[in-house]
Amino acid sequence: MADKKVLVVDDDVKTVELVKLYLDRDGYQVLTAYNGVEALRLAREGYPDLIVLDLMLPDIDGLEVCRTLRRESDVPIIMLTARTTDQDKLTGLNLGADDYVTKPFSPKELAARVRAVLRRLPGERGPEEIKSGKLIMNFATHEAWFGGRPLNLTSVEFKLLGILAKEPGRVHSRTSLIEEALGYDFEGFDRTIDVHILNLRRKVEPDPSHPRYIKTVYGIGYKFVGGEQ
Repeated sequence: MADKKVLVVDDDVKTVELVKLYLDRDGYQVLTAYNGVEALRLAREGYPDLIVLDLMLPDIDGLEVCRTLRRESDVPIIMLTARTTDQDKLTGLNLGADDYVTKPFSPKELAARVRAVLRRLPGERGPEEIKSGKLIMNFATHEAWFGGRPLNLTSVEFKLLGILAKEPGRVHSRTSLIEEALGYDFEGFDRTIDVHILNLRRKVEPDPSHPRYIKTVYGIGYKFVGGEQ
């Protein structure tokens, strides 16, 4: 998703800078605005793939910005709101917002929400089947084979292997794997993913104690090096 563009709108400069920092780390192009007028201008001229929109803005509030944008486009919108009542949240969703995050929020969680919303877009589903050397994964039937041998994978193991195999050689952090495989609201801890990887290796690797395909990148996470070896 490195080519995706996100517009962040909030009148608080520190909030915008913090959100931008996390989205920059994920490889997004980030546009920023601090009021409703600028938000509408950038939305119309910058063609963002997603908008993070604060509810309380000067000149034109976030609800009106959302209402205006929905008359013009179907760009995904994640609302930021300090209001915590169900009615306030429902108002934003009823206007066409795709999700909402309540302030104060974790920028890590917000970045995960951005990824989750973008993954739901048409064209973000990915291929129905992956072939990488000895590995074949069929996402429609939820089946996987390695060297012609069927892999009896749990749901989480299948998700993890799919995430890794879609981008051979790319290093995925434990945190990103947790968010993508288990969900952004998972309340466990980073080492949980190590247990799932260990179980996955037992099913994929000829010698799980000396993995050839699912490699550890120490201090960071894991990568899939392909099924050719």
